[in-house]
Amino acid sequence: MHMAPPSDHLSNLSDPALMERVSKMDPEAFEVFYDRHIQSAYALAYRIVGSRQPADDVCQEAFLSVWRSAGRYDASLGNARSWVLAVVRNRAIDHLRRASRTKEREVADEALAERHPAPQDQNTEATALRHAAAGETRELMNELSDDQRRVIELSFYSGYSHSEIASMLGLPLGTVKARMNRGLARMRSALPAGGAA
Repeated sequence: MHMAPPSDHLSNLSDPALMERVSKMDPEAFEVFYDRHIQSAYALAYRIVGSRQPADDVCQEAFLSVWRSAGRYDASLGNARSWVLAVVRNRAIDHLRRASRTKEREVADEALAERHPAPQDQNTEATALRHAAAGETRELMNELSDDQRRVIELSFYSGYSHSEIASMLGLPLGTVKARMNRGLARMRSALPAGGAA
């Protein structure tokens, strides 16, 4: 019966030999491969994304991809280190693209909130709170979209700030403010004629 060599012998194996074992889901071979290349991978990720946590995330994604796709590695096309660094580079660029799209959405949402602010001469939040106390808000809430209702409930019933709601829902702050403003304006427009007094 053929016995696998002990893990301390794996460190003597070449990258292609390690990759062959990783392709067969050998966790010890993967650990040796990871330890051998993580410093270079992290240095590259950090250089591209510019901060520690995103670089850690990029490396985690990259090595997870290596673990899953080790069987596709072809030593004749280049060494394993170059292959891993190419995976890291691609993941880092994906991260930057995602971050850029999130920032663009946040800027757009902030601009929307600024273009459609809550009326200054009508204290919409105070009005909504008074009606909540009077038990009328539930009916008014039916006028809202699910997204608007969620942020307003979290603010008025649970007492969370706009930034806390943004963090809880994984949304840009501008999106939360825009939904809040549109929802409150919609609730106010649905009030009975004398209700805003």
